[in-house]
This record gives sequence, structure tokens and C-alpha cells, in this order.
Amino acid sequence: MAVYQSVEQFYAIMQAVFADVMQHPDHISTFTHSNLVIRMNTRNPDAEILLDGRQPPLGVFFGARPGRANLEISLDADLLHALWMGTVSTHQAFLSGQIQTRGNLLKAMQLAEIFTAAERIYPAIAQQYGLPAT
Repeated sequence: MAVYQSVEQFYAIMQAVFADVMQHPDHISTFTHSNLVIRMNTRNPDAEILLDGRQPPLGVFFGARPGRANLEISLDADLLHALWMGTVSTHQAFLSGQIQTRGNLLKAMQLAEIFTAAERIYPAIAQQYGLPAT
């Protein structure tokens, strides 16, 4: 059974996560000064999140957006849940091909601090929404 029951639920949870992440700009300053745009595409549900680090504050957009990104990342939404719950290693997910990328993979390192910030808040938000712990 999928973790997220609908794209609307997925976006509501992601909006809560990124709203908290943006409350701590010092935790994501490397990305917000990186001049990068990263598009995250998920499957099950099919969703898109665009992270704009071209200037502070962090720009986060939900839903399909036109334009090019420096890096595109594709993964199952359930995998994103597992990554941020700490039950699956991001490194292992990349190595096993569960996370697909298009663009300069070295630029993905700039995304690490945002993922770390999201990992800190996500378990509490997942619990508020009644999502499974694993």
C-alpha cells in the first residue's frame, strides 16, 4: 500500500516540510547561494517540486513548472518517505538506481543540506498526517 493516498496529500505534507525548512535559512544557505534549480519528480503519486536556489530565500514550487532545471531527480514518493524517515540510505538509493538523475550529478551535493533539513522535520510531520513510520 502506498504511503501517500493522493497527490493532494503529498503536496500538503511537502508544503509543511518546506515551510519549516525555510524557517531556518542558515541551515540551507549553501543551496540558496548555489544558483541552482533542481526539479524533483515523484511517482506514486506523480508530483513535481521545483527548488530554486538562485537567490535567497529558497523558492519552492509545487506542481508542473515550465523552464529548465540544472538537475532533475526522479524517485518513488514512498522512497522519499523512507529516505526522510531514515529507514533507507540516500547513498544506497543512488547506487542501486532507485533515484534517477538527469544533469550534473555533482550538483546534487548542493541538495544535501536541504535533504538534511527535511530529514529533521519530516518524521514529526509524517506522524501528524498519520503516515507509517517505515
